Amino acid sequence: MRGALLNRIAAAGLLGAMLALAGCGSAPVVSKGPAPLPKAAPTRVQEPGVPVLPPANSGRGAYYQDDGPGDNPPPNLAQVPDAEVRNDPLLPRSNRPYVVFGKTYTPIPNDQPFTQRGLGTWYGKKFHGQRTSSGEIYDMYKMTAAHPTLPIPSYARVTNLANGKSVVVRINDRGPFHSTRVIDVSYTAALKLGLLANGSSQLEVTRIMPAEIEQILAARKRGESPEIAAVEKPKGGLASSNGSAPAEPPKAPTASAAPPEIESMMLGAAAGATPAAEAGYYLQLGAFSRADNAEAMRVRLVEAGSADVFEVVKNGAVFRLYGGPYASRQDAAQAALRLPASLKLKPIIIQR
Repeated sequence: MRGALLNRIAAAGLLGAMLALAGCGSAPVVSKGPAPLPKAAPTRVQEPGVPVLPPANSGRGAYYQDDGPGDNPPPNLAQVPDAEVRNDPLLPRSNRPYVVFGKTYTPIPNDQPFTQRGLGTWYGKKFHGQRTSSGEIYDMYKMTAAHPTLPIPSYARVTNLANGKSVVVRINDRGPFHSTRVIDVSYTAALKLGLLANGSSQLEVTRIMPAEIEQILAARKRGESPEIAAVEKPKGGLASSNGSAPAEPPKAPTASAAPPEIESMMLGAAAGATPAAEAGYYLQLGAFSRADNAEAMRVRLVEAGSADVFEVVKNGAVFRLYGGPYASRQDAAQAALRLPASLKLKPIIIQR
């Protein structure tokens, strides 16, 4: 019994020695410490003024499920200039009558004025890089738009009636083909109009006629810069908008400089009166949050030697400065060229 126990102890000792020798012959285990964490993706800084939108194909957002914003839009899109107007020849293949969903669309003649109000939307990633009806490649970051019947190519002034913002776009595509929508603008145009987040808004679309474009081109050649899209903020802290929808023209235009207290009486609409519009064309020269700022700009125009007639009209929460009326669009365009360049106004031609 003892011998068997000793034999078992000896055997156990021999096995332990063998295991120890085997352990000495193996490579030592080296502790490597904790595994490194994966690198975090760089945080993308949201550009000020650009709304955060649900990604395309997310099923969320005020746009079609398979459309939406791009993954990496370029910076400073809010500073992208409006489309630079030109009198390009029309493309015959893009201006023939056509049928979509059983409805016939007939593009308007090149010499026909056009103004339309209705729901406007935007289109983006789904069509980015695809060929438009003009043959150009759609770039959602340029100032373009699709319209069912405006000539291709042509230019239109688009105004958001909800906030007064206005841009100029190049019409180079067809659509939208929905009875409730009048125009599809590019992503950048939608950003500048303030309709990205909502996806749509009531817009006014006014074609910029070839004669008006010729006036603009001639002015540029002379070194002048009569702008056509929006009213920029004048110097001196005057609070004007970046363009606006046409308001009711003045009741009784006057060129006399009136102090603010007299101007407030002239603005009968401020007390609920409705201005009576004299038929013709007008220049909208600014939209101001305060009547005294609008009056200050009117006085500056008079003091600068302008012989035209100007008046301020209250429309909702803003005060709009008008010049006119003029007998024709061409007369209004000529009047725009006579405006003092030092005031840096960007007139909009409207018809009432």
